[in-house]
Formats: sequence, structure tokens, C-alpha cells
Amino acid sequence: MFTDKAQGRGWSAIRARSAHLFRRGKGVFPAGVTRSTIERDPIPIYVAKGEGAYVWDADGNRLLDLNNNFTTLIHGHGFAPVMEAVEKVLKMGTCFANPTEYEIALGELLVSRLPAMEQVRFVNSGTEAVMFAIKAARAFTRRSAIVRFAGSYHGAYDWAEAGQGGVIVDDASGRNLPKLGYPGAPQSIADNVLVLNFNDVAGIEHSIAPRANDVAAILIDPMPSRAGLLHPAPDFIATVSAVARKYGILVIADEVLNLRQGFAGASARYGLEPDLITVGKIIGGGFPVGAIGGRTDVMAVFGSDDEAPLLSQGGTFSANTVSMVAGKAAMEAMTLEAFDRLERLGDGLRKGLADVVLKRSAPFSVSGAASLFRIHPRRIAPTSFHMATMTSEENDVMRALSRHFLACGILLPFGAAACLSTPMSDADVESIVAAFDDFLEKNSRTDWEGR
Repeated sequence: MFTDKAQGRGWSAIRARSAHLFRRGKGVFPAGVTRSTIERDPIPIYVAKGEGAYVWDADGNRLLDLNNNFTTLIHGHGFAPVMEAVEKVLKMGTCFANPTEYEIALGELLVSRLPAMEQVRFVNSGTEAVMFAIKAARAFTRRSAIVRFAGSYHGAYDWAEAGQGGVIVDDASGRNLPKLGYPGAPQSIADNVLVLNFNDVAGIEHSIAPRANDVAAILIDPMPSRAGLLHPAPDFIATVSAVARKYGILVIADEVLNLRQGFAGASARYGLEPDLITVGKIIGGGFPVGAIGGRTDVMAVFGSDDEAPLLSQGGTFSANTVSMVAGKAAMEAMTLEAFDRLERLGDGLRKGLADVVLKRSAPFSVSGAASLFRIHPRRIAPTSFHMATMTSEENDVMRALSRHFLACGILLPFGAAACLSTPMSDADVESIVAAFDDFLEKNSRTDWEGR
């Protein structure tokens, strides 16, 4: 049994302020927090400030941040160019009903970098971006159904989250139906979402062909994080594209998270040529943002000079000046050289973790690319959502690992992708590897016998 060494190190004393704040939070928020993604073990760790690669919690403890607000802060905390740009624009006004030059500047930057993005529209979050991409695909094709892959996270739009938890077998028909996002979700959603398995090349056309005339789009995250940070097989990407073209189906690449994989994004990295692409997180410089881009003819559903829009898309805070200015400053700093440096750090980290696993003969593996990584409590890195789904024992192992990292002064996300940021150094990478090595050393081989 893995020992819980981190919880015995004076938790109550060193997290007293966080405990106090959680008690206050429980008085005003359901479950005490405002986001279901907040980790509680046993309580949330409240953050007081961030600087560079580190955050300080409410009790003054410094922690190396491998979460970076769910991979958003590619430059870490308090990035000077963003802070300076925001400070300047705040004096000019934060948001307007009219368009501004700032949205054009960020739009031009994105269109110049991303091969799939001929035109772009800004929204306020990744969830909104995916929602409007799905609506755009429907408006363009005049079809309703969506194909997505089990386990991938695409935000909270009903049709995007159906199937995130996989499928269930319908007792009456014997068909596989997507697990809906919440009790009471309309059953009709399940009839319009077809859930396939990531990297299952043989199942793509076989599953889509009977319903092809109803399918508007295939929604795909090129490297699904929540599903295990799965690496796409080359023939899988090629097959998705070929089947989509054959049946007149649009491909939507969800790069809200994975845009950080390179200067031109993840689709370009893996040979995917989507018709629509959604981005977010790093393009906002730490402020709320999302964007839908794609082919000019498809994007025309949002409006053109000659015709009224087939699809109305607004948003009071869409393209607000603060997000646009912050995003431009953050993205301008992500040069080819900056991406290359992050990739080098990521390659070194993943190799360091893998070397420790080999040295300790431990049943762990590492997945990821560029600045992203995830540790798995099994010997072979998963290639499908089902392989990445952890048993209760594996959950215990990963919880113990997160606690150990915390005791070492490192915030390691539980059950999600971890990420590096530009202010991190080789010494930071070495500290991550050392913490993992220490964890494996303190848990003897008998702890994972039979695993």
C-alpha cells in the first residue's frame, strides 16, 4: 500500500489560512468553490499571488506551478509584457459596444500563424468557441449530428460534453449511446452525438458511414488531455481526414488547450487539416478568451458583406480590449525560439521521468509533447481513453504522488495534464524529476507488486 507521507507533515498548521478561507467559501458557494475543477485534498489550496513559475498560497508557502490555470499561463505569472500592455489599455477603457483596433491586431496574428485559420471570431471561453464551431458546422452543412471521441474534454456545451465519460449500452436498442453530461439532459442529445474511440482507425468509417448524411462535423482534440494526453497515431489522423472529405463532413480541431504545442499549433504538428479550429487559453494572456477560426466559406455563416448571417454570434465581452491586448502581448512573445526552448525543456523532463521509471523498475509511464506531460500509474502509456481510465488503486497511487509533490513544493495536477511555462529553468525540471524519484524510492517495489 502506498504510504501517505505528505499528509503527515503538519498539514493543518501550514494550510491554516486555506482552511479558514474554505470555511468561508462553504457559506456562499455550493461545495465551497466556484469551479468543479478545483482540487480538494482535503481542502483547496488558496493562492495569494503568482510570480514567474511559482505561486504562493494563502499561508505563504511557495510552490512550483505545473497547472498554470489549466495550461493557460504559458508565460507563468505576472509576465511583464502582458502586465504593461494591460496597465496601459486600462486607462483607455476595458470594453466597448464598438469594435477596436486591438481585436484586429490579435486576429491578424492568429491568422498569420495558423494554417487552418483564414478568418476568426472572438468569444469569451473555450466552451463558447467549441459551441459556436459546432453551430457553424451545422449551419454550413445543414446537418445536426456530431462525431466526437470518448473521454475528450470540449467544454460544457451539451452536445460537446456528451460522450466525455464514454458510452452506455441502451437496453432497448442495444446501441452504444453517449453518457450525457448531467441528469436531466435531453435524451435527444444522445441521438445526435456519435462517440468513437480515439486511435481506433478501423472503427471510424464503419461507424460514420451509416449516418453520414446526418453528420455535420467530427470534433477532435489532436492530443486529448483529459482522456490521458493521448498521442495520435498518424494513420488515425489521416483516416479522420479522409472519411470527413468522403462524406462532406467538416473537421473541427479543438486546440483550446493544445495550441501551446507549437508556433502553428497542434493540428499542423500532427498533419490534421481542419475546416474549423477552436483556440483559447494561451491566446488571452491570462484573461478570458476563446476564438473560432477556419475556412472563409465556412466562416461566412457568421456573416458576409452580401448576406445576413446564418448564425448569430455576439457576446457582451467578446473581443474586450483587455483580453485582446493581453493576448497579443503573450502571443508575440511566443516566438519560434520560445516554442523551441519549451519543447527542449519538455523533452528533457519526459526523458528524465522515464529514466527514473526505468531505474526503479516502477509501473509508471509518461505521455505528452512539447510543454505538456502526464504521468500514468501503469507500465505502458495509454493510447485510448479506456486504457487511461484509472482503477481505484491507481487513483490512490496518483493521489499519493500529488501529495508527495506538494510536500516537495510542487503543484502537480491530479488527473490532468501538467505543463511547463517559459520562466521555468533546467533546475526546475531537475526538481520535478527529483521529486518523482524520491516518491518511487520511498515506495518500495513491494508496493506495486502485481501491477
